[in-house]
Amino acid sequence: MASLKEMRNRISSVKATQKITKAMQMVAAAKLRRSQDAAEAARPYARRLASVIANLAAGVSGDGAPALLTGTGRDDRHLIVVAAADRGLAGGFTSSIVRAARQHIDGLIAQGKDVRIVCVGKKVSAQLKRPYGDKVVENFDLSAYRQFTLSVAQPIADVVTRLYEAGDIDVVTLFYSRFKSVVIQTPTALQLIPATVEGVDAPTGPTAVYEYEPSEEAILETLLPRNLTVQILSALLDNMAGFYASQMTAMDNATRNAGDMIKRYTLEYNRSRQAQITKELIEIISGAEAV
Repeated sequence: MASLKEMRNRISSVKATQKITKAMQMVAAAKLRRSQDAAEAARPYARRLASVIANLAAGVSGDGAPALLTGTGRDDRHLIVVAAADRGLAGGFTSSIVRAARQHIDGLIAQGKDVRIVCVGKKVSAQLKRPYGDKVVENFDLSAYRQFTLSVAQPIADVVTRLYEAGDIDVVTLFYSRFKSVVIQTPTALQLIPATVEGVDAPTGPTAVYEYEPSEEAILETLLPRNLTVQILSALLDNMAGFYASQMTAMDNATRNAGDMIKRYTLEYNRSRQAQITKELIEIISGAEAV
């Protein structure tokens, strides 16, 4: 059994850890609010841009359609972009995204597809390098950025575009965690190339006929690369909100567990201290009676 001094040191150590986890929980809660607002503010812009592209794509077909919209017509070479966190202490946030990506990658490899991987986040790189080290073509460290803007997402989009224009890939899929609430973050796969065109709501009244200048093809050539960057940025913002939500929950659980440990150790300490006092009293009384 541990001595009383060892028990006191153990209780002090757990109390110090509890202070740290409580502070991290409060910081994560504060950052979650800002991150959630940023993620939700970016979604209307992304949806509106997708709606415009859908309207333009409806009038484009044949050889004149942009390559980012139609794809190469093949399904042999895949690029998997996996975006998660640069830091830990957030429960299974990164692991859930990587797990979904690995299932998809293993399925493609089993089908004989050529797979390449882009890792966004140090934790992603650490988990994917060991099983797929020869397939990782790029790593992005986002730990230096306090806020995510288009300038952060643009280098990732540039790598994707460069590989696609070089003819090295046919399909691009992005894996990230879609933020729904503080307790729900869903690992999501989003196909970036060929661009997934979301349908638009059917008009309820008279519709107008639009003539585009320049042509739909020329406008799409400009909008599709921008849409690629916007989709990646939206995913990064969702990831940031989901990370802080997971971290807040994990630190709250750690704080509660530390409290339970302190209670248990304090009870054991009091029992041992009482037993030691009782033993000393018995020895004193026995010595007095012997005299």
